[in-house]
Amino acid sequence: MAAVNRNDGDPYENLANAIVLQAVTDYRTALKKIKANPRNKDAINEALDLEKFFRSGWYHTLTSVDGEFLIRKLQEEIRQSSTIRGRNYKTKSEVDHDE
Repeated sequence: MAAVNRNDGDPYENLANAIVLQAVTDYRTALKKIKANPRNKDAINEALDLEKFFRSGWYHTLTSVDGEFLIRKLQEEIRQSSTIRGRNYKTKSEVDHDE
């Protein structure tokens, strides 16, 4: 997915990219909130709504990036991340290594 450049290219393509990038940012934020608090119903609902968007016809109209691939990659990114809300946490492998 190309970065949004407000000065070049097709303005409709820039808008489509901006919509997808905002959804990615929102999904990443929701996943981080869920990681910090797995019972956060608002974050869970937000993540589910965004997953629905990534699987929708509207999403496929905006981009050729596979929605399922994107969902998996973002989930993997957050799962492997050791930072939640600016705090550092050890991953399971780091804890196992310390023991």
